[in-house]
Amino acid sequence: MKKKLTSMLMASVALTLVISGCSSTKESAASNAASTAAATEKAAAGKSASPVEITFWNMFGGGEGDFVDQIIKGYNESQKEVTVKQLRLESNEYYAKLSTALSSSKGPDVAVAHVDRISPFVKAKQIVPVDQLASKVGFDLKQISDSNIKSVSYDGKPYAIPLDTHFHMFYYNKDLLKKAELLNDDGTPKLGDLSPEGFKKTLAQIHAKVPDVQALAVNTPYFQEPFLNLYYEAGGDLLNAEANKAAINNDKALNVLKFYMDLYNNKYTDLNDKTPWDSFHNGKAAFWFGGVWEAGLLLGEKSPNIGAMPLPAIFGSQTHWGSSHLLVVPSYLAPEKQEAAAKFMKYFSEVGGKTWGQAGHVPANSAVTTSDEYKKLPYRNYFIEAQKTVKFAPKTDKYTTIITTVSESLQNIIFSKQTPEDGLKTLEKQINDILSN
Repeated sequence: MKKKLTSMLMASVALTLVISGCSSTKESAASNAASTAAATEKAAAGKSASPVEITFWNMFGGGEGDFVDQIIKGYNESQKEVTVKQLRLESNEYYAKLSTALSSSKGPDVAVAHVDRISPFVKAKQIVPVDQLASKVGFDLKQISDSNIKSVSYDGKPYAIPLDTHFHMFYYNKDLLKKAELLNDDGTPKLGDLSPEGFKKTLAQIHAKVPDVQALAVNTPYFQEPFLNLYYEAGGDLLNAEANKAAINNDKALNVLKFYMDLYNNKYTDLNDKTPWDSFHNGKAAFWFGGVWEAGLLLGEKSPNIGAMPLPAIFGSQTHWGSSHLLVVPSYLAPEKQEAAAKFMKYFSEVGGKTWGQAGHVPANSAVTTSDEYKKLPYRNYFIEAQKTVKFAPKTDKYTTIITTVSESLQNIIFSKQTPEDGLKTLEKQINDILSN
């Protein structure tokens, strides 16, 4: 009996140990599972709290670069979801590197481009439409001016966020005009008859009364720009409506070229001035067709006594050359990166646009240009007026080659290597060859 009782006790103890052991294993497993779940949750939380880092490529240097630095700094400090790091490239190598990056799917997460350079990227499907991305981050594209949105739209889809419009203004030196007796009491220039002959009479008066300066500094090194300004005023086009033939060999282009040749021949402007922008800034020219991006230099508090107005309608209309800086999103990006890029683009347009407007470019976001802050900047009412009549480049993926050819041909003409008639005939053939290949 004693032996039987002892056996029963030993069995009971063993059973208790087994039961205790099972219970301990379950509790340990449960504890381990809970710890693992907590760790996973913590890791996930940590991951979601970490900002998405995106790389921003641009070519802005000098004063423009300073404004971009301010915008990036402001964005990074304004939120914790996205961190922007920029890579600034030299402008003369920018598009070669951007093109390589987009075609190899290794490069920026968001990049600057000019409106006349995106057609090849759209055609190759290397950048994405931005309408759905904008909607996803609460960015109302109706804030962007119609002309800007139209300039980046292909088959009804916008493929970029326009940041601005940039073009040329008519800058004038008030002190020199006063010496030439061509300054009104309100500080604006007396331009007389706005026609080619009328404008030449104004320049002749400056040349006679202030002979030691240029009446008009012409951007001869980049002559395609002052040429296009007046050619577009005259109603001209580079290409036909279908963008498959040249449309430049005509009387309008010929008249504009002869007008400029007269200015050179009469010494109203210096054909050999390699830095006309400096000549004007240094008080050696009375008039200058200069970029809005020069506003900070020319219209600042420490600048010479300079004013600005839209380009005069010398050839009949206010239409003139214009371009635009854009932000584009590569198609190789993962959705998370695309959304992060869209958030930055929204900030650049809505908030950064106020800073960007100080650089002289006219912001594409109407909420910025209608703000009191922007309107207080000098002469910006004239900038907004001039923005309404810009003419963007034709939409062709061969525009870069075309405008390079135009530039080279115009140089041959103004330096008398070809007559205007022969030069335009040659240029027409060159453009058609480009378009047919």
